[in-house]
Amino acid sequence: MKKFLALALVLVLAVSCLAGCGKKGDGTTKISLYRACFNLEGGPDEAQVKKVQDAINAYIKDKINVSVEIHDIPSGEYTEKANLALANKEINLLWTASWESTIGTNDLVPAKYVYDITDLLKGSTLYNSMDAGQWEAAKYDGKSYFVPVYKDNVEGYDLMFRQDLIDKYGWNISNVKTLADLESILADAKAEGLKYPLLLQKTAMFYRFYIDKFDFFTADSKSNFVSVDRATNAVVNTIQTPEYLEYCKLIAKWAEAGYISGDEAAKATTDTTTQSKDWAVSWWTDIPVNDEADSRYNQDVTMQKITDRWAHSTSALGSCYCVTANSTEAQAKACIDFLGLLYTDNYLADLYTFGIEGEDFTYDANHQVTQNSTKYNHSMWESASATIVTPLDNEPANKADLYKSFNGGANTSCAAGFRFDRTPVEAEFSACCNLFEQYGFGLECGGVASADVESTIAAYQAALDEAGYQKVLAEFQSQYDAWKK
Repeated sequence: MKKFLALALVLVLAVSCLAGCGKKGDGTTKISLYRACFNLEGGPDEAQVKKVQDAINAYIKDKINVSVEIHDIPSGEYTEKANLALANKEINLLWTASWESTIGTNDLVPAKYVYDITDLLKGSTLYNSMDAGQWEAAKYDGKSYFVPVYKDNVEGYDLMFRQDLIDKYGWNISNVKTLADLESILADAKAEGLKYPLLLQKTAMFYRFYIDKFDFFTADSKSNFVSVDRATNAVVNTIQTPEYLEYCKLIAKWAEAGYISGDEAAKATTDTTTQSKDWAVSWWTDIPVNDEADSRYNQDVTMQKITDRWAHSTSALGSCYCVTANSTEAQAKACIDFLGLLYTDNYLADLYTFGIEGEDFTYDANHQVTQNSTKYNHSMWESASATIVTPLDNEPANKADLYKSFNGGANTSCAAGFRFDRTPVEAEFSACCNLFEQYGFGLECGGVASADVESTIAAYQAALDEAGYQKVLAEFQSQYDAWKK
């Protein structure tokens, strides 16, 4: 009888464990959320993140049957740590973006790391928080894998100038229509003794600065070797275009003149270098309220448009979430419920974005946000919908309306809606992307002498061809031509 009772107890415990997998003792489904922190050098304070997490769980307890475990990771460490956690199946809800490396939207779908949430979205609070066009723009192969953050969901770029230097030197930045127009400004910045006259933020910028000419529909600098020429609506080998040679030569010339630091090619700058006084000109992704940059960089900066704005296949995925494929159906539903509340509940959106009121931020007399924390600090664009997060104290009160107008006023790309299926050429495509670090990054960030630019591009093309580039290019052309029909 004792043996029978002992066996019965073991069976009961085993069934209880299986039934409660992913749930707390009260039946609440627990989800693990990973997000990157861009605003704090060194990342957030773990104790403060835990305090924010506890406050979120206390608030949502009676609203949705979900509790969340937040992993807030410094942006410089995010790719590596999130990759490891994905491999170990430790994530249920992941923040990502089309431009992120390794864990970007274009990496996650082919690797089957994402959960198909198409059916879970139907009729949900989350789905109804945005217009249907946002969901259509975010689809892959007709399915919903990603939840876009409703922000500036079209793409365009500005040059960013420190206002104190504009005032000191009397720069007329309205005359800057092309990159080449920066020459005299960069000369002043070098004379000022600045380490970074032009701060590229360790980013290969060709595929951003030239979006008026090309649709880089992979939205990834590593694969900017193929694009659609907007003028001809045809797939082209971008590396062999006059524009690529022009850009690489200009960057090389400026590096030799001391306008671009060797730190760029060495990837030695940080995400918080823009908060220093070591630079004069940098770049900025155009948004409806560009004054947001002042608080992000802790100084007065002014923007000058350098490209138009475009709606294309990945513009809605510049910041988004995905449910991971290792999640159970209950966990996936819990993720949708949490995001649904996050995108519609102002209190939760502010708590998740800004932290604890009175510690990490305060509301001013107009009920707008003043951020003052060195422990927990995020921005709307990587947190929740612009329609629900409270505007900052230096932003217009009608920020939500401005975002809606901004998204509606962009050009539509001829390639909008096309997504390349790399499966038929997966090995060759990956091999070509791997060559970017060896050739492309240095070419675009000043790591190649101007006298060697043409020969390096030739060597880059030869290496690409050896890796199977011509097969990749033909596959792109075949799929795009079929899509156009």
